[in-house]
Amino acid sequence: MQLLMHIMSDHYVKVKVQLEQLKSTGEVEESETAEEEQVATETLPPPHSPVPVSLEVRRDTTKALGTTRTRSKSRTKFSSYDKSPNAKPDASATSRLYIAPSLQIKGTGKILQEKAEANGNVVGDQPQKDTKSARSKEDANKLVKKRPVTVDTSKAKTSLEALKLSIRQLKWKEFPIGRRAACDIYWHGVSFHDNENISSGQVNKFPGMVEMLRKINLSRAVRTMQELFPEEYNFYPRSWILPEEYQAFATQIRLTKDSSDSSSSPRATFIVKPDSGSQGDGIYLIRDPAELRSMATGGSGSGSGSVRQVVVQEYIQRPLLIDKLKFDVRLYVLVRSLEPLEIYVAKEGLSRFCTEPYQEPSAKNLHRVYMHLTNYSLNVQSGNFVHSDSRSTGSKRTFSSVLARLAAKGADVKRVWSDIIALVIKTVIALSPELKVYYQAEIPPGKPGPTCFQILGFDILLMKNLKPVLLEVNSNPSMRIEHEQEVSPGVFEYVPSLVDEEVKVGVIRDTLRLMDPLKKQHTLGAEQEQDILVEAGCVEKAGPEEVALPSLCLKQVFPKYTKQFNYLRMVDRITAIFLRFLGVKGTMRMGPTAFRTFIRNCKLSNTSFTMASVDILYIDITRRWAGALPDSREAGMPLQAFVEAFFYLAGRRFKSLPLREQVLSLVEQCEAALEGQGQEDRPRPVRISHAQTNSPAAARRGHDFRLHQTLRPSAKGNTEH
Repeated sequence: MQLLMHIMSDHYVKVKVQLEQLKSTGEVEESETAEEEQVATETLPPPHSPVPVSLEVRRDTTKALGTTRTRSKSRTKFSSYDKSPNAKPDASATSRLYIAPSLQIKGTGKILQEKAEANGNVVGDQPQKDTKSARSKEDANKLVKKRPVTVDTSKAKTSLEALKLSIRQLKWKEFPIGRRAACDIYWHGVSFHDNENISSGQVNKFPGMVEMLRKINLSRAVRTMQELFPEEYNFYPRSWILPEEYQAFATQIRLTKDSSDSSSSPRATFIVKPDSGSQGDGIYLIRDPAELRSMATGGSGSGSGSVRQVVVQEYIQRPLLIDKLKFDVRLYVLVRSLEPLEIYVAKEGLSRFCTEPYQEPSAKNLHRVYMHLTNYSLNVQSGNFVHSDSRSTGSKRTFSSVLARLAAKGADVKRVWSDIIALVIKTVIALSPELKVYYQAEIPPGKPGPTCFQILGFDILLMKNLKPVLLEVNSNPSMRIEHEQEVSPGVFEYVPSLVDEEVKVGVIRDTLRLMDPLKKQHTLGAEQEQDILVEAGCVEKAGPEEVALPSLCLKQVFPKYTKQFNYLRMVDRITAIFLRFLGVKGTMRMGPTAFRTFIRNCKLSNTSFTMASVDILYIDITRRWAGALPDSREAGMPLQAFVEAFFYLAGRRFKSLPLREQVLSLVEQCEAALEGQGQEDRPRPVRISHAQTNSPAAARRGHDFRLHQTLRPSAKGNTEH
């Protein structure tokens, strides 16, 4: 026994000397393992294991003896002792510094850590893995959750105040002048190109959206869909593009004039809208082509002016009136994604009223814009305009207050909402093909770039029979939440508009919530949704992390209603074929070689339609569209021209079928021909069987997809209660 004590005493002295040497060289931390005494113990079989496992007990003698050690870089709650070299720890502090012995199981990496109770007894603990790495992972997860989303608002412009309020409500971080490091979200005021140096994150504008929502391009996109689905797209007034279609328009006016003279029906009136106009600028009413104003604009240099393109539409003469005033509805729509297509509709909108009692158009009142035009920017200049903080009075009201009045009179407001949702979905479906071409040209596959989303402003007019009519779609709807008011003679200032703030802040805030990049799973759009109510407010429940925020005020309508509307996406399938043969990344137009390759790979040429005929078709259609798109500097065949050529080819190949079935048959033939050509990596559209859309049974079911159809969510969508 004495010999054993003598050996342990000698060993203790050696360890103490080594420790002092290491302290002098500043290497205590690195030598702690070497200083530990290893004591062999008997092998104990673990529970429920017949195989014996050897245990190696590692005891830190320096800790057990209370030896002072050098602190690591990360300070503990006892770091005050390190700051004062003369300070002496008290007994309680020394006892707290005691580190319990541990047992390490060989070959397993597990540690049996003992706990020291207050009375000094040692209690065994359960085996555990590396607690340090687990704790670091937990800390990292906490840091990720706590990191606020960053938003660059340096280009926000008129939507800035509503955006600032939304960011504050979400407790995110705003960068009003931008920053060098990348932000999570970039909020632009005009277009995708407001900031050219974005390679990641999310931008609130799609490339090409400004161009696509000009009056002419919108009319062309809807017109293409009207050729295929005339009944489904009868919510858009008949339109003519001038001066390109002047002769057709003049003929139509002459026909309507003759028919009105021989009957008691009112004479047709038309509304003229500049292609790139906004806020009611340049809009006027006519009844005769002679009343058209000059479309020539001042030229520069050569003295020859260019032609200002306009859209002429049929004027809706019997709108729904409230308080004898004509009004329209500004509804906000979020396009969250193009591929896959994802659309949300705001549950609250704005009703904007004219400021003069409505009368049917006549030669005497065509010039009275405050009677016929609902544009806010025009009517706000009228002396009759009423700014009101009430939701249901004044010249700008909430849409829900209008619906409440209609419901009180017995109107079916659920049907109104259903029709409006159908109008929105069909319009976005008409726009999405061209937008995909713009998107791939700006951000080609494989090139780093941001993802996009956008809030659109739909201007909708309700007719006397409550049918919604699309007036236009705004790519940059005003998000101002204040208005200019004369506070004293000649003195104006901006004052808050409670109606605007109620609607617009909710739209921006909930758009940001849906686009939150730090959420691993976007559950807001996937949770169970309920019917849109007439009353104000929303019905979705917020997630646990958003308890303090109002409930979500954006309703997902697509892909929720995919089953009802997916058959309309025929031009999307044509666009997929167009993009497949486009060739050079970043281009938007198809060259003659690519067009010939398309014909050859889809096996569309034969003895009666040779490759020489293909070249002639390409030249004729491309030349005509070059004149129709004077602003474009890129040569080649654009998507709209390719669609026209596709319709022509379908008509040649399937002469006995109606146009819709001709086009669908050719789409399916091309898709089948391309399946085995080694390009499976390209994205393909969802197939819609010929039997589903073009059989006699499908024709009989056509009414199921019309405007007055009660919308039902698809199997992939959410269930409505």
